[in-house]
Amino acid sequence: MAEFDKDYWEAHWDPAASSGERELLANPYLATETAYLHPGGALDAGCGTGAEAIWLAEQGWQVTAADISPTALTTAQARAATTDVITPIDWVEADLARWEPERTWDLVVTSYAHPDIGQLPFYRRIASWVAPGGTLLIVGHLHDHQHGDHHGHPENASATLEAITSLFDSPQWQIDAAYEHARTVHPGGAPVQLRDVIVRAHRTA
Repeated sequence: MAEFDKDYWEAHWDPAASSGERELLANPYLATETAYLHPGGALDAGCGTGAEAIWLAEQGWQVTAADISPTALTTAQARAATTDVITPIDWVEADLARWEPERTWDLVVTSYAHPDIGQLPFYRRIASWVAPGGTLLIVGHLHDHQHGDHHGHPENASATLEAITSLFDSPQWQIDAAYEHARTVHPGGAPVQLRDVIVRAHRTA
């Protein structure tokens, strides 16, 4: 079982390593699932090299982008400096499994982030950082019992749609979108098939 600690992510995002998947574009679900939202404060939880954080800032969100890896954050800041982002992004080095932010956000997004506490405890944790009336968007690797681990990803790096939506089965939350989707990405130029799970929910109180 993978141990997603700081050393793991530093090695993953090391520019000399071949394992770090450095997507230059934000995942397509971000634009689709936030299209109706009015920009406010946003947290990108597990921002990696910044694709989603930069996209949000370009849409007018005031973005806090947090990640455990200083190497990833250095790359993200350099990428942001080459864009037309007007509002500065607040880059924060933080272990999201233990971080205790002293605020909430109108939008909390996470895209393929893998903490060492497991996916479901992580999603439950970041949900507590959503302001009343705010939105949580989860984009993760799909794991299901029929196909097994998602293309070689360890089971603790993936979750089922049913397991994620069960976290929001309370009057405090309303699920607005929940689905699975397959797509192809090209990190390093080679095609990679992804099977994704996407859940968007808003906090009612």
